[in-house]
Amino acid sequence: MGNWEQLADKALAGERLSLEEGLAVLKAPDDEVLPLLQAAFRVRRTYFGKKVKLNMIMNAKSGLCPEDCGYCSQSIVSTAPIEKYTLLKKDQLIAGAKEAQRRKAGTYCIVASGRGPTKGELEEVIAAVKEIKQEMPLKICACLGILTEEQAHQLKEAGVDRYNHNLNTSAGHYANITTTHTYEDRVRTVEMAKAAGISPCSGCIIGMGETMEQVVEMGYGLRELNADSVPVNFLHAIPGTPLGHLDELNPLYCLKVLALFRFLLPDKEIRVSGGRESNLRQLQPLSLYPANAIFVGDYLTTEGQAVLTDHQMIKDMGFEIEECAL
Repeated sequence: MGNWEQLADKALAGERLSLEEGLAVLKAPDDEVLPLLQAAFRVRRTYFGKKVKLNMIMNAKSGLCPEDCGYCSQSIVSTAPIEKYTLLKKDQLIAGAKEAQRRKAGTYCIVASGRGPTKGELEEVIAAVKEIKQEMPLKICACLGILTEEQAHQLKEAGVDRYNHNLNTSAGHYANITTTHTYEDRVRTVEMAKAAGISPCSGCIIGMGETMEQVVEMGYGLRELNADSVPVNFLHAIPGTPLGHLDELNPLYCLKVLALFRFLLPDKEIRVSGGRESNLRQLQPLSLYPANAIFVGDYLTTEGQAVLTDHQMIKDMGFEIEECAL
């Protein structure tokens, strides 16, 4: 297969790529990457023009997590030497929002490790969100783990715009990554957030030992979930984690994955997320052809590219930062 424009036509018509077509994208010869990206860009441009949305993460609680997610340095099974602390106070969360504005980020993401929020943690986040929404034109995304129905409604009432809970991998591969909760648990939390009127954010991590077929299945799962925002992470293998030995990715394959997700999720915000710098390396600018959003600054326990470097990358590629992208 080589006529990638046909896949762009199919995506723009709202048709789902077949498994065979999805695999053709992932298996595309490396010298086909540029025409593949051009076809993906035609879909991206139709829905998002040349705008790039910026998101910033606040690691609001680090480590201390009872879950056994194999990719995560904050997991109970990780021996990675990370900083560990309980939930930040309201003033610290508000200060993070001000920093997000300085970085030209339109979305501020409050992320806390753990299976789900305690009553006290939820109250602290809610108090911060209410004040942030009164003072700043920011979209607030919360990522606090598994929610109850009541907690989802409390976050909505406080002003949380978006809730992130990644599917992470395909249903068939999930038990190889995590055993303390299920793929279905994650789907339920996203659906609960949607039912409460919160915009759903859910994505994946590529490079965790999955097959190409399972990568396509991830795209199908996210398409069915109908999340508004889809962070695509590439495993940043951290020594001390169960998956710390993996090194499966290369920049061209990562670009093929992003093109696939643009074809499968044509009108969704696709965000190049964790592992961007270490996996795409010098080809990071090309990720803007299929994707329309990035994180700026550091991630949870790994460092990101300098903020001004990201701003310059966007400008040099002829794109434009969508400031305060609500």
